[in-house]
Order: sequence, then structure tokens, then C-alpha cells
Amino acid sequence: MPTTTKKKICIVVSCLADGGAEKSSAVLSFLLDNLGYEVHIISVLNLIDYDYKGTLLNLGALKSKDDSFFGKLNRFWIFFNYLRTQNFDFIIDSRSRPNIVKQLIINKILYANEKVIFIIHSFFLNEYIPANKLIAKFMYNNAFKFVTVSKAIKTTLTAKYHFNNVKVIYNSVDQKLVASVTESFLSSDKFMLYFGRIEDEVKNLSLLIESYRLSNLAKYNVKLTILGDGKDKTKLEQKVKFLNLSEQIIFLPYTQNPYSLVSKAMCTLLTSKYEGLPTVLIESLSLGIPVISVDCESGPSEIIKNEYNGLLVENYKPDLFANAMNRFVFDEKLYSLCKNNAKKSVQKFSIKNISSDWEKILENTL
Repeated sequence: MPTTTKKKICIVVSCLADGGAEKSSAVLSFLLDNLGYEVHIISVLNLIDYDYKGTLLNLGALKSKDDSFFGKLNRFWIFFNYLRTQNFDFIIDSRSRPNIVKQLIINKILYANEKVIFIIHSFFLNEYIPANKLIAKFMYNNAFKFVTVSKAIKTTLTAKYHFNNVKVIYNSVDQKLVASVTESFLSSDKFMLYFGRIEDEVKNLSLLIESYRLSNLAKYNVKLTILGDGKDKTKLEQKVKFLNLSEQIIFLPYTQNPYSLVSKAMCTLLTSKYEGLPTVLIESLSLGIPVISVDCESGPSEIIKNEYNGLLVENYKPDLFANAMNRFVFDEKLYSLCKNNAKKSVQKFSIKNISSDWEKILENTL
């Protein structure tokens, strides 16, 4: 446990809504509070859907009122003054950081003389670190630690930039919260499920829809449910209509708590081009629901043991993914095995286990 003097931790987030990285930041606030730290959260955007623990400074609310040049200066001053007056022991920056100039200002002015831990949530490193190695070294020469959410991200980060202060800490999932499902979703239909952002460029839902078309699921009344919202939802709905699959592929709107639906699914599906650590897979397995995922760069292979708790499929191969979906329908022995192993396979992602890793960093023992 932390020392008797309560350390103050500030988590800086883009928002607390919409995505897996944002959800993991919300869970992190509970984790740190449970460890006895005083938790503060600074949100850049006025999007707060997930429950959190601690004191919130919502800069996004000010942005919504005034995003002029002077509004930006005012938010910068409030941010700067908040960090100085609160005297945090650590800052955990969980945002994506693609704007080089903006991040240079933040690192060299706002974060000057601060102990900052930068979390990297995605295998696409340029969302977090400049491609130019000299700029990256200068920008992050005062970083206390980098935390990557998968081993694959750490391997790539250290190979490219030669940082020697990189640690892997998996995203935690509050398995008790996930397991506290209600019976609000009632359906007798068999279905497989995707839940998350509907953004085809990254999540590659076109491949998922094509895989379903190639599979035998429709013939045996196993539907595909796509739960979520995003910029490509209308385009994908039109694609499904064009394929004459509107009765078999069902789109449902985003919900803050999808677990009633997840718990009724045959399995959860993932076809992303790349990930960080896809918490949707961990959440599903926590509910005893097996998963089928492409073996994309970073994440799924650290969660799924093929034919033990799910199926791992070569990426960009809709015929192979279709075959995996068929196997879960027609190979009852395989499906039962993966379902029975699901919950116990994700114990390493529990809050208890991940708490220990964070505590070691914050108490300077890791």
C-alpha cells in the first residue's frame, strides 16, 4: 500500500467517453483510489460518460463555451495553474498526442519539473510519439516512464526510439462491474456480437460483414449484431442493405453498459487492423463469453490462446474468419471448451493484479 502520506495523482485524458482507452482511464481512477491515492482527472473534452473516481477538472466544458484564441489561452493558464497549485506527485497522461507543436508546449511548459507517466494505448505509435526520432527524444527527455498496454507496443517502441524507461501494464477490467449484468436484453435469437466504435478505417467492420456473408451462419439463423456508433455506421448499414442481409445483420445504438447484450451473445468478434489492448475481448471473456479475433498487431494474441478461450485468425482473410465463425456454430466441443475456459483465462487483467503493477511504479519500485 502507499505510504501514510497520501500521494496525489493526476490523470490527464482526452475525455471519459467513446473508446477503450478512455474507459481504461476511468477504471484506472478507481484502481488508484482503492490503493489510497488522491486522484484528480483533467479532461480536455466535454465528454463524460464513464463513471470515475476523484476530482474532475473539465477543461472541455470551457472549450464548449469559448474555443477562440483567448479561450485556448485561458484553458492553458487554468491547466498550468492547476498543476502548480495542486503539487501532484505524478501525472499520468493517457491521451493520444498526435500534434507535435502542441505536445512540445505541454511537455516543456505544463509538465516542466513534473514526474509524468505517458501511457501508449495503440500500436499506431504516431498517435503518441513523433516519427522523427530526434524530435521524439527532445520531446520526451523528461518522461518519468512510458507505460504500454501490450508487450507488442513495448517491443516496437523500444526498438524504434531506444527508450529505456518503458514498462508494460495491461489495461484493467473491473470484472465485478462487468459481471453485474441485468436482464434488460431479452432475445431468443442466436447471435454473434461486435461492440465498440464503428470506424471502418481502424476496426475494419467491412471485413466482418464480408466474413458473415461468406459464412453459413445466416442459413442456420445465427445473426450478427453490431453495437455502437461512429462515423461509418450509415455507410456500413447501406452495405448490409446492398448485400440483402438487413434481416441477419442488426445494428444497435451505443449504450454505456453493453454487458447484458454481451452476456447473451454466442461470442464477441474483432476484426481490427491494429489495436492496443482490446478491452472488449477481456470484458467478454470475463462474462464467460468466448471470442474470435483477427491476429492484428498488438493485443489479441496476448489475450487469446487459440482453441482454449477463443479463436485467433490471420488478419485480412475473410474466408478464414468466416470459417472460424462456422466452427463455433458447428463444433460444439470446441465452443464449449472455449466457453468454459473464458473467465479463468483473464484473471491476469483483474484490478487486483494490475493494481500491483501501478503501485510498484508509483512507489518507485519498478
